[in-house]
Amino acid sequence: MRLAQLGGNGPQISAAGFGSWAAGGPGWEYGWGPQDDEDSIAAIRRAVEGGVNWVDTAAVYGLGHAEAVVRKALTPYRAGEEVLVFTKCGLNWYQDPDRRDHTNLRPADIRFEIDQSLRRLGVERIDLYQFHWPDEETGTPIEESWATMGELVNEGKVRYAGVSNFDVSLLERCEMIRHVDSLQPPYSLLHPEAAADLMPWCLAHGTGVIVYSPMGSGLLTGAFNRQRLATLPADDWRKTDPDFQEPFLTRALQMADGLRRIAGRLGVPTPALAASWTLHTPGVTGAICGARHPDQVDGWLPAGDLVLDTAVLADIEDFLRAC
Repeated sequence: MRLAQLGGNGPQISAAGFGSWAAGGPGWEYGWGPQDDEDSIAAIRRAVEGGVNWVDTAAVYGLGHAEAVVRKALTPYRAGEEVLVFTKCGLNWYQDPDRRDHTNLRPADIRFEIDQSLRRLGVERIDLYQFHWPDEETGTPIEESWATMGELVNEGKVRYAGVSNFDVSLLERCEMIRHVDSLQPPYSLLHPEAAADLMPWCLAHGTGVIVYSPMGSGLLTGAFNRQRLATLPADDWRKTDPDFQEPFLTRALQMADGLRRIAGRLGVPTPALAASWTLHTPGVTGAICGARHPDQVDGWLPAGDLVLDTAVLADIEDFLRAC
């Protein structure tokens, strides 16, 4: 799988990375329903053996459980060398177990969270530590939060510092305090909005981009349909998400059909084509691809080497306009 530098001074990362959101399992607000830990571990190892050299997780996934699963999965490898470990902070579920989406980037809480993540992951340093969401609740100026992130880098607890789900105005404010090594935005054929302003800003400032949900949380894999939606567990967050409701659902499935036809012509899996499209956007370094079973990894792993020529990209644009 091809490698590229994350931003102007970041590490060399594989084009596709493993996202461990679903590995968090059930029992929290944005869970994917029941998940077998052994399946998650096997999926992560399948990805690493296939050339993936980074795993993205977050403290809130499964209320700490996903980080513990990642630690087990990476036991055969040298974490931080063979496989880089990325995680996120700022959704402080531990403060109120009944409310798991509390945004909090107060300096003291950032420090508390990283110590907990280091312990759960079993590492001495986080390769990429990211603010999960902007803090819209505590009133903490982002300058104070980002200065704390810089301190963690200087102290050796963090190698590179990034943000997720930030807009350009917040990126600008962070950049004035310390360079933003990476941005993690949602980006897919279903949600291409980041290409309008975020990608150009990152290109201009040497900030790497790793996109999440490049396959639309399953909608663009070619394996999702209304029958599958009806059988999702009651605690799968997708049951109530607007992207999985009409009228958006119909358009998403039409896009998946178009992708499936092009993928068949190219002889590649549909998930790989969906993920590869994001990687062809200027400024995008890597795509976070999730999997609940090892065989799902095989569906997107080819994205890391797939090259789409101008004719294929034009075909994709044509059916997008028709949807």
